[in-house]
Amino acid sequence: MLIMCSVVAVYGTTLCAWTLYYAASSCRTVLPWTHCGNAWNSEQCVQNVKSLTVSTSSTLRGSMVNATLSPDNRTIDVAGRGWGNSTLSHTASEEFWQYKVLGISSGLEQLGSIRWELVLCLFASWLLIFGCIVKGVRSVGKVVYVTATLPYIFLFILLVRGLTLPGGPDGALFYLTPDFSKLLDIQVWLGACVQVLYSLGPAFGSIITMASYNTFHSNCLRNAVICACVCGGTSLLAGLVIFSILGFMAHEADVPITAVSSSGPGLGFVTYPEALAQLPVPQLWSFLFFVMLIFLVLDSLFSTVETVIAVILDEYPFLLKWRIFVNLGYCTVSFLVGIIFTTEGGMYLFQLVDWYLAAIFIIFAGFLECIIFGWIYGVNRLSADIELMIGRPAPWFFKISWRYITPSLLLTIFISTLMKYKPPTYESYVYPGYAASIGWTITSIPCIPLAVMMVVAIYREKGSLSQRLVKSLKPHSSWGPAKTSYRDMYCSGNMERSSPERDTCIPAASCTPRTAKHTLE
Repeated sequence: MLIMCSVVAVYGTTLCAWTLYYAASSCRTVLPWTHCGNAWNSEQCVQNVKSLTVSTSSTLRGSMVNATLSPDNRTIDVAGRGWGNSTLSHTASEEFWQYKVLGISSGLEQLGSIRWELVLCLFASWLLIFGCIVKGVRSVGKVVYVTATLPYIFLFILLVRGLTLPGGPDGALFYLTPDFSKLLDIQVWLGACVQVLYSLGPAFGSIITMASYNTFHSNCLRNAVICACVCGGTSLLAGLVIFSILGFMAHEADVPITAVSSSGPGLGFVTYPEALAQLPVPQLWSFLFFVMLIFLVLDSLFSTVETVIAVILDEYPFLLKWRIFVNLGYCTVSFLVGIIFTTEGGMYLFQLVDWYLAAIFIIFAGFLECIIFGWIYGVNRLSADIELMIGRPAPWFFKISWRYITPSLLLTIFISTLMKYKPPTYESYVYPGYAASIGWTITSIPCIPLAVMMVVAIYREKGSLSQRLVKSLKPHSSWGPAKTSYRDMYCSGNMERSSPERDTCIPAASCTPRTAKHTLE
């Protein structure tokens, strides 16, 4: 999780840099992505999707129009594909994203020069992160009151505005109208599971880190249910906001909603800015939208960076008094490493890392967590720990989920992902063969500590190989709450229980907890 969070923090902050760039550009008198009279625009530039006439021979593929015709009968690539192809035209918003913001190169092998505007935005992003984590969870806890609540205000403002636009209600209805035939498609369910996994954020380590600052009797069961419901509700609300604006955009262009919808960076930095540009006072709506995105990205980055800092300070407690300098040093190093993503080929690197690390390894990490807690540590032991904290054991549904349902789903998703594996692509660009080797190397790096420490744990035990393996899978005798009174309760509970999953433990008087910073009370 430490390696995972370190990498995610480095390349994930690039998202914040892009968003800051757009927020600053939204303050101009004329939005630069609304016309083709800029220095970066090509001869193939057309103003927007509204200027396009959909050809009757166009083919709808998934959620995108593969080709349309412009008024002068040139081929248009609405999906943003085919960069570098002189026979294809692109909207002004696409060219602003590709040519001005990214300055996109021809491929991974040509990183090109550094985009200094993005470097400044990246520096500003890390400056914001440093300012918010400077005092650890105390400062983060105060900042999130702003970063976690303002996006909801912006979402409701954008939703009301979207629903009052022509075509806005149609977009909302399109989003809310279910297609029950899709329920029989296993890929729909797998896609939903992946979305929940990424949105909620288990297996990244951030939730564990933040939860470790709670009091011992904090109701972790209630918090887990609330977080899951709020996370899912927020995703539904955000989707409603997006499709109300896309409905307006489709109405203006007189095309189906599927023709203007997309996913990935293209939605946030191409499609949505173009839609907002068609509203009255577009600068205001664009600025609000990108400020909202900045808050959302920073929210995730705070917890990710705090996870790394917490690990460092837990492992080396003497650095606690130098916490500010540890934060500064980590942010500085991460900023310098992240500059590579601001090059002209930075998007190809971004897509490569995200393709393998976030899309493959995190599923495997979640599966391992379920196996460890459900089968090795044991649901009975885990339930007893929860009972010690909140006064009642975990419900039976949670035990079944931890042991059977969740690991089965994650294993199915993981196998399905491997079976349907495709080399990474960005728009029409196909990565060279060696890119896959780099990607799989990135995926395997976080697994190295697991394999190494497994060998170390077995080596340190005594007895035959099988005996060592069994002992290495049991909690250490010093395991338990750090506070004396709670530890005595934990140890007495171990002695009273007859479950084979329970082991004896060292009393509080003779035990020194390993972690020195923020163990539970």
